[in-house]
Amino acid sequence: MTGLRERHKADRTRRMQEAAAHLFREAGYDAARTEDIAAAADVSVGTLYNYFATKGDLLMAIVAMEVEEVLAAGASVLENPPADPVEALDTLIGGYYDHSLVYLSKAMWRTAMALSIEAPDTPFSQRYSALDRMLTAQVCDLVAVLQAQGRLRADVPGRIVGEVLFNNLNQMFIEFVKSDDMAMESLRASVRQQTGLVVRLLVP
Repeated sequence: MTGLRERHKADRTRRMQEAAAHLFREAGYDAARTEDIAAAADVSVGTLYNYFATKGDLLMAIVAMEVEEVLAAGASVLENPPADPVEALDTLIGGYYDHSLVYLSKAMWRTAMALSIEAPDTPFSQRYSALDRMLTAQVCDLVAVLQAQGRLRADVPGRIVGEVLFNNLNQMFIEFVKSDDMAMESLRASVRQQTGLVVRLLVP
């Protein structure tokens, strides 16, 4: 019975997240009404507020859903990375980028980033930063795997290399989100070149 209740709760949460993602994308974050989100998710407004106290909580839940899915996909890359370290990192980073617009639009990402910066002490900002740290850790873990396999030099601090690579891919993603004209293909090509330059300096 407990398992069934948990499944119903997870299903209800997912419906609310997907309904919010659709309405935020279609109407815009500010214009989307919680009443419409609740109706689209087939729940009462009271139920929606029991799960998410604010629209910001809903937006963060969507960001978290996005990050959790790319982390799960990234785990398979770490288990069996391509032999070429440049390709291995490009596969991981490309997975992050390719999934980034599944639930969120560029406008939604801009709102999430702005909320995380405007109020750094809020739970929203702290959760956003925690998700970034999880992505950073995965990039660092892949560097460590490549070092252990002898594909990258072991005499360099892998954690710092991973942090540098993540900081670059994150900053480039911010530039991508800021621009309505920048295409995903351009983002991926630029970061592939930048990552490749760093990684080739570390090949034994």
